[in-house]
Amino acid sequence: MRVRKPTPSFYVATAALALSLGGGGWAIASAGPGNSGENGRPGQERWLLINANGQIEAQSGGFTVAAAYPTLANTAATGDNSLRAAGNVYINSGEDLSNNGIVATIGLQNQLDQNADGITNGRAALPDANPEFSGEISASVCGVAGVVACAPLGTNNTDHFVVSPRNSDGTVTQPGARKRFYVVISSN
Repeated sequence: MRVRKPTPSFYVATAALALSLGGGGWAIASAGPGNSGENGRPGQERWLLINANGQIEAQSGGFTVAAAYPTLANTAATGDNSLRAAGNVYINSGEDLSNNGIVATIGLQNQLDQNADGITNGRAALPDANPEFSGEISASVCGVAGVVACAPLGTNNTDHFVVSPRNSDGTVTQPGARKRFYVVISSN
């Protein structure tokens, strides 16, 4: 597989991510062979960009999407739990992430009118009226006993991680209004 050269938007997003991390970003970038947890590999962070359909748009290498916004088999004795993973993207990192940091951030989408209001410049007057510019996101390693269990078959282990992009009010994104997002995995 050919790895594409990062785009200018990647550099802008990376700069924004670094600024948002503040001291944590500085600590990752300045860690070296004498610092525990780095194994002498500073600067070996990996990254990927997932598009709104849950597919890899760009990456530094080694990632595959295990499941994107899946509807799973109903396993509930009563009711229906088939949508328990539908708002998430599950990614295989190709390595054990037990000692790695994961940072995810929403990617800007100013060429797509997600709510059909004709405004894609982030200047709609009402709160949360700019889905192209807003949202929430969380990420975690899968298979953390007592903390995070990943539902799709084969993903509940520390080689996988889950990313949950949400609307600003915390609701699950829906087809046609999903979020692009970047993920950075720190070196261990």
